[in-house]
Amino acid sequence: MQLKISALVVLLGAFSGCATYAPKPLPDRVSLLQSAASITLDPARLPFRNLSSHSFNPADGLDMDEVAMLAVANNPQLRQARDALGIARAQSFAAGLLPDPQLGVTADHPTNGTVGNTNAFNFNLNYDVNALLLRSSRKGAAQAETQRVNLDLLWQEWQVVSQARLLFTQLTAQEALMAQLQTARKLLDDRYQKSQQALAAGNVTLDMASADLIALQNVERQINDLERGRLKNQASLNSLLGLLSTTHLSLVGEPHATLMDAAAVHKDLLARLNQRPDLQALQAGYRSQEEKFRGAVLAQFPALNVGLTRARDTSGLYTMGFGMTLSLPIFNRNRGNIAIENATRTQLFDAYQDRLNSAYSEVAIALENQPLLQNQLLRTRAGEQQLQVVARRAQAAFQAGNLAAADYVRLQTALLDKQTEAINLQEALMEQQIALETLLGPDLPAQAK
Repeated sequence: MQLKISALVVLLGAFSGCATYAPKPLPDRVSLLQSAASITLDPARLPFRNLSSHSFNPADGLDMDEVAMLAVANNPQLRQARDALGIARAQSFAAGLLPDPQLGVTADHPTNGTVGNTNAFNFNLNYDVNALLLRSSRKGAAQAETQRVNLDLLWQEWQVVSQARLLFTQLTAQEALMAQLQTARKLLDDRYQKSQQALAAGNVTLDMASADLIALQNVERQINDLERGRLKNQASLNSLLGLLSTTHLSLVGEPHATLMDAAAVHKDLLARLNQRPDLQALQAGYRSQEEKFRGAVLAQFPALNVGLTRARDTSGLYTMGFGMTLSLPIFNRNRGNIAIENATRTQLFDAYQDRLNSAYSEVAIALENQPLLQNQLLRTRAGEQQLQVVARRAQAAFQAGNLAAADYVRLQTALLDKQTEAINLQEALMEQQIALETLLGPDLPAQAK
């Protein structure tokens, strides 16, 4: 009776700390926000120093850094990645828990009615020793896996910051391009209206008037394409920020690219690459696999299960015993799992090497492209300045009646084309800088002026 009471107390104590279940219904409405003003964020939790030290005030418009801050704080995919980190932490906690012992109870009731027989019982308390021996490898693998998920989250934050800055750059460039195209459309529309009047008066031929119409329609097509592209980028940015697609964002400021010091970047390139979250995540994943491989090797040895037995037979004889179960590693010896874990480790090794090689090549290409784009931009701006001088003289000559309208429009259109080319190159140069900062992180050494 005393043994039964003790067993009951143990069971009640075990169940007293059990978790409880509560249902969590799925949402029945959209959670996208209509305004960035309602979002609060903690700058100290942001990934980059320039973001964590930047003030966030959507009331006066969003600059490039504020857009990136908002993306990290409210991006739906990052929210799911943080949930995945919570799962990994829970799995790491579970892997560190000690295995529970097993309690077995049996009872026998004599049925032949023999005098002197009594009810028999058997209590078994067993413990899986192998589960305890493999705990360290399971725990090490789970902890490394948690580190991998955490670093993957940081790498996703890098990507979201990069995407937000990229969309900001594209939208501001599209705004500048739209202003150029609107000016060109007004100029060509005025020219077309005058050519139509001259055609009606018989002062110009049909082919000359048609050339003006073709030029005007070409600009109209560019405006239509740009409007669609701008709408698409606005929707992409709103989606990235977790806002409704119809939310209007006031973007302020213009991005300015900084030419990186290629020699200084190459000098500590491997050190910077080793600090990249995705490569560190692969390293953590490799460590986790090393622990799994070690656990598989340990599991090849005989599995041991020990226990204590307390029993009473039908004659009323009480016994206390000790039991041990040992597997015989004759056929299996866990060779299949060892081969799987070893092959997985080889795959992760090659994946890390490939990612490291790719990262090195991507940085090298980006560093080569930056000075090329910078030189093209300088030449384009020099050509723009020359055309501005010629265009001012052409305007004075046209107003004085010393220059034909077609020649005047042609010069003005050439200037607008050159200005558009400069905007596109400036955007490409900024995108190249964003790509470099995505590959290596911020605070890259700038080239001395």
